[in-house]
Amino acid sequence: MAGTARPLPGAQDRRRVSRLAFGAMATQLIGTAVRMAVFDRIGDQAWHAEELAAQCATDPGATARLLRALAGLGLLSETAPDTFATTTTGVLLRRDRPESMAALVTMFAEPPMLRAWEHLEDSVRTGERAFDAVFGRDFFGHLKRHPLLSEQFNTAMSQATRDFAELMPYAYDFGRFTTVADVGGGDGTRISVLLSAHPELRGIVYDTAEGLAQAPSVLERKGLAGRCDLVTGDFLVAAPRGADAHVLKSVLHDWTDEQCAIILGRCRGALPGNGRLLIVEPVLPEYADGRQEGLAYLSDLNMLVNFGGRERSRAEFEKLCGRSGLAVVSVTPLAEGSHICLIEAQPD
Repeated sequence: MAGTARPLPGAQDRRRVSRLAFGAMATQLIGTAVRMAVFDRIGDQAWHAEELAAQCATDPGATARLLRALAGLGLLSETAPDTFATTTTGVLLRRDRPESMAALVTMFAEPPMLRAWEHLEDSVRTGERAFDAVFGRDFFGHLKRHPLLSEQFNTAMSQATRDFAELMPYAYDFGRFTTVADVGGGDGTRISVLLSAHPELRGIVYDTAEGLAQAPSVLERKGLAGRCDLVTGDFLVAAPRGADAHVLKSVLHDWTDEQCAIILGRCRGALPGNGRLLIVEPVLPEYADGRQEGLAYLSDLNMLVNFGGRERSRAEFEKLCGRSGLAVVSVTPLAEGSHICLIEAQPD
């Protein structure tokens, strides 16, 4: 019938492909909005686009278009023409909220995370990370030369680990230990959760000087400085002694199998015979069976492009641990339906 709209053949699949193709634009959009403090400025009130443009010193018309695009992504809602409020999802991009993901979003919108992805094809062809060719050094070497970026990275990693850190005491009994060392523990977010959950427990945070930069203030703020030692070191060279458990959270996926074998071997050598190594990482299924969301596999490619590492399956973790004199005892998801798991390994 004339004048009647007809469905586009394959419309759902076409929309899905279009959303994926526009993904890089969405990254730049939310990164720009966080840098402009859009969500912080809006806060708990609804703002007119012209008012926000005046605060941001931006063009009113272009600002309205940016806000409307954020509404299209579900981060804002347009409550009246050119008037916008933050949604429950958008609240996560406010810097003043304890559950904030603002630093994580900003980090993923920064050139060091994006430029190497332009060379994904090179990494796929060679199996080598692209970051070094783009920036002339590896990712962590680049951070050492850029202190502000290093601080931002530490904050982003803290935000990324915070929620899962809160789940760790429920997934495993850390109270069985006397001292837990968080190897590559960064700003102390994880060890703070464990020490708070177990008042008799002592902690060690082991990381590079750059990684530990924010740890003293975090531990002091939580009243835990007296129960936790900060030890500077390189886990490719040594692991801290004096702990009956080591935690490796989001460490191994940054590194090649050969480097992981070294890291695991250092931990194995520093642990007592009855000690435990607790690895917290994504665990992929043996094949892409639809149980995992696409983010896990995008993370795997990010490890390839930027770090040279990879995400791994249970069988691959068992093989890695076996090379280093460790045996996997259990694999426990940290949350229902999550691909982030706590892998318990013991000296073999």
